[in-house]
Amino acid sequence: MNGCGALAALLVGAMVVLVTWDVAMRNLGGPNLPWIVEVTEYALPLATFLAAPWLLYRYEHVRLDLLAVKLSPERLRVIERVAAALCLAVSLTIVWYSIRVIADTRGIGALVMKSLVFPEWWVFVPVPVCFGLLALESGRRLVFPPPPSPPTATGGHGGA
Repeated sequence: MNGCGALAALLVGAMVVLVTWDVAMRNLGGPNLPWIVEVTEYALPLATFLAAPWLLYRYEHVRLDLLAVKLSPERLRVIERVAAALCLAVSLTIVWYSIRVIADTRGIGALVMKSLVFPEWWVFVPVPVCFGLLALESGRRLVFPPPPSPPTATGGHGGA
């Protein structure tokens, strides 16, 4: 999970460098790299997909803190388990359908034809991988729920 966070950070950093380079070269009349915009278009959702399991693992995902403050620890634990079960079901559904999309696009030989040309199914590979990691983390939380504690001032979970 930490590797997902590190890779997401590296992708965001690379996008910053590439976009800065592109803007600087356009304004200075330097060499233009036409593939920068396209690579950034693919890197942004990839960074998001990679960050999601890492954030869930670190208890820094989106939460409704109002419930954590108002509910008893027992009720909060029930809600945490229900949320984990829902996340598990949704994640496994997305894994299933994304694998079918990969198989379909690979089977017909679809290509992405822009500045870069490559098989279309490559674009979809991160989806089942990252949602599979979300499913694993959700399953872990379902079996071993985190201890209920109020959220910290930074927005993270107090027990993490």
